[in-house]
Amino acid sequence: MGRAAKYLTAIVALVVPLQLSRFPRSNPPVESDLDAPPAVKETLRRACYDCHSNQTRWPWYGDLAPASWLVHHDVTEGRRRLNFSTWAAYADDPGTKAQKLAEIARFVEDGDMAPWYYRLLHPEAHLDDAQRRLISRWVKAETASLPPF
Repeated sequence: MGRAAKYLTAIVALVVPLQLSRFPRSNPPVESDLDAPPAVKETLRRACYDCHSNQTRWPWYGDLAPASWLVHHDVTEGRRRLNFSTWAAYADDPGTKAQKLAEIARFVEDGDMAPWYYRLLHPEAHLDDAQRRLISRWVKAETASLPPF
């Protein structure tokens, strides 16, 4: 057996058993959705909802370990930190809504969302400068409309 065949056999022997470890791919019901102007909502839906909502479009590679582990982690963490499908829970508390809006603005303005490795496979998640400004203006308007707390 040649060197290449040995490496291929070793890789297969490592990767195949990993496929037995599966994570659930679920989309819980949407409790409430973000109330925003159509352009803002469509931009956020295209760039953010896969990880930050209960409307995840699960990618094909999300079935293949070890990529499935990263996808599961990113969706779970994304929903835990900000979930547009439970927006009313934030909106009911002005302090929480203000905090979530500030985080959206910071991550969008700094270019930290979506993560670079996600944008490699999902170029539609890349926000250009005009889209960043659109979201920032919306955040400022939303924040200005909040009652003092």
